[in-house]
This record gives sequence, C-alpha cells and structure tokens, in this order.
Amino acid sequence: MKRLIAIGFIWLGCAVAWVVLGSAVVVRSGEASSEMTQEVQKLWGPPMQQMPPRVLVPPPAAAEPSDGTQAAAQAAQPALVAAQKAALDASDIAVRLALTHRQKGLLWFPTYEVDFAARYTFVNDSPNDATLTIELPLVPGEVVYDGFAVSTEGGRPVDVAIREGSARWEAEMAPGERREYAVKYRSRGTSQWHYALTAGTGKVKGFRLTLDTDFGNIDFLPGTLSPSSKRADESAFHGEWVWGSLIASSSIGIELPQKTNPGPLASRITFFAPVGLLFFFFVVAIFAAAQKREIHPLNYLFFGCAFFAYHLLFSYLVDHVAIVPSLAIASVVSVALIVSYARLFVGWKFALREMGIAQALYLVLFSVTFLWKGFTGLSITVGAILSLFVMMQVTGRARWNEAFSLDNRKGDGPRPPYGRAPAQPTPDQVVNEAAGANRER
Repeated sequence: MKRLIAIGFIWLGCAVAWVVLGSAVVVRSGEASSEMTQEVQKLWGPPMQQMPPRVLVPPPAAAEPSDGTQAAAQAAQPALVAAQKAALDASDIAVRLALTHRQKGLLWFPTYEVDFAARYTFVNDSPNDATLTIELPLVPGEVVYDGFAVSTEGGRPVDVAIREGSARWEAEMAPGERREYAVKYRSRGTSQWHYALTAGTGKVKGFRLTLDTDFGNIDFLPGTLSPSSKRADESAFHGEWVWGSLIASSSIGIELPQKTNPGPLASRITFFAPVGLLFFFFVVAIFAAAQKREIHPLNYLFFGCAFFAYHLLFSYLVDHVAIVPSLAIASVVSVALIVSYARLFVGWKFALREMGIAQALYLVLFSVTFLWKGFTGLSITVGAILSLFVMMQVTGRARWNEAFSLDNRKGDGPRPPYGRAPAQPTPDQVVNEAAGANRER
C-alpha cells in the first residue's frame, strides 16, 4: 500500500508540473495572438467588408433663422447626404478568393487575396436633370487596393477622387436615365470576407453575387445569408447569391478555413497529459505485479519525467517545426528515454513489449487524437475501454495475493536481484537448509 501511495504522490507532482507548463503555453499563445494578429493585419490587411455604393445629393436648403445663425447652421451640415430614394438599381458582382496560410510563432493565420469585379446600375429617380455623386466606401485600416478602376458601360475610364475613406465620382443623368459603372480592384485581407449588401440602400434590387475560392472548406458566418446555389469539393467552392428584390439587415460573409494552431494544440495536449500518465502507471503496475517484476516508486518518478519531457520538447519545438514532425521527434525521444532506462532493471523484453507499447498508446496515440477534430473524446474513450478489456483478460487468472507479496516482505531477509521477484527455493535447497539448521543446534 505504501508503494501505491508513493506512486500516487509522484503522479500528482507530475500533474502539477503539466499544469504549469500548459499555463505557460497558454500565456505564450495569448500574448502572441494579439501582437501577431496586428502584425499580420498590417502586412495583409484586416478582415475585409465591402460596402455597396450609394448616391449622394446636396442637403435640402434650410430656412434662414431669425437669429442670424444661418452661417453656423450651414457649417454644421454635411456637404452631401445619402439620397432618400434607392438610386442603385442592380448589382452584378464577381469575387474570387485565393487562400494562403501564414504562421507567426505558435499561431497560423488564414490570409487571402481577393479579386473584386462589379457592375452597378444607377437610375435617376428625380423628375429633373441631376448631377449625382456616387460613393463607394473603402475598407478602413491597413488595406491596399491594386488596380482600382471605375469605368462606364463602354469601357471609358472615370475620374475617381479618394476622399474621407471612399471613392467618389460624378454622373450627370437625365430624368429616369439608367447608367452602368464597372468597379474592379485587387486587395488582400485575413480570416473573413464580407459584403454588406443592404448597407446604405436598405433595399436591394436585381442583386447577383458569385464567389469562387481555391479552397472547399467554407464556413458561413452566423447571421449571414446562405447562397442561392452552391457546389464545392475539397479544392474549390462556387456559390451564387441571387435576388430580384430583398429587404434584409443580414450580409454575405464567410470565414476562411483555419489551420490547426500549434499553441492551443500544445496546451490541450499538455493539460490532458496526467490522464495518459495515469493509464500508463496503471498498466505497468498491473503487468509488473502479474509477472512479479519489482519496480520501485523512484522508477515511476523517472517515467513521469520522461512523459513530461515529451510535452516540454513538443511545446517549444513546434515554434520552429511543423506539428506532425514535432510530435514524431518528441515521441521518439520520450519512448527512447523510458525503454532504455527500464531495460536496466526489467530487461529488454518487458521494457519493449509492456512498457513501450503502453507508452505508444497512452502518450503518443492520445496526443495524436487531438488532431482529429470532433473525435478526440470518442477516441480516448474507446482506447480506455479497450485497455480495460485487455487488462481484465490478461490478468484474470493472476493470483494477486502472491503478486503483491513483494510489498509484504520482512526487511530482515536478503533482497532478491533488483527488478525481479524473489526466487522460489527448490526441494533440495529446503532439505539442505533444514540439515544445516540441525547441525547448528
């Protein structure tokens, strides 16, 4: 019983060490997350949200106040305000996204390049000739627009002024006249892409947007509109949003596929490590007792240290090496530590078969299950049940009173060779010992 209590204290100490290591990894990932997100967005731009164009008109003339504050009132009014009527009559948009994952420290960031091309149709709803100012809002922040251009239906370039975070151009239109403008640019961003189709208009008419990507794992953001039709495979996605008339407050938005982040993965594996070590201690102790192998609690301390070395090495190696090679290197190092150490007192056969296989299951395989999103808990549960079944079948005929007699030996007799059960005396040895005792009398 004292031996089991000592092993329990060793397991508890290892669990505390893993909590400290896991917390350190969480802190490293958390600190890196905010800093590196800003760095990546400065290089590749923030999540993009493209707003639809809108028509601006001069504000209505205000009545002259009697107190002579007309100049102050005019100064407080904006130079242009959004048109009350929806002058955007149709939208035909084509978007293409190209994904590239980029790693910074312990985190992966999904970055993308976007090719945006749209044809917007405007109509003069007023009964008079009008000079309309059309505004296309630009994404604020560290955003780069390459090849930004606006042209008429015939392909003639339009002079565009960049002012107050938007692109503006003017159009002289007769009553009821319809005019089409083409807008195109290339840009880039991170994580998400949006199109706020009802912003600035309230109502959408004749809307069509096609989205093509070079990745098939598409996640539509909560609260966004699903496509009218779509087709996807592992390497590409094509979706279409088509409405003749729509009144909605939702937007179109997708989240780019996220690669497994080394930092959060390392912390989850580390926090789960005490469970794997508990299984390992249980299996090794049962096999050792069944085969009458004596393993001292200090040996279990070194086993726990070898397990801890796996997670320590993986947590810092994954900064510089991909996840799978990091897991492989850490696994080889940890298994080599335990097997090469255990063979000194239990022999190669027991070290390789019972201990090596147990470590591969409860350390390596348990860690790999965290790469199977959605199946980690089920995989570990099945592994635990199978382990219990095997242990019950292997040890069902064991005589546990004899197996644990190693703990009940008196301290006054000679100790057996380290790592092995005491040898049973042969009949001749019993007779000789009895004869020697009679002669001494």
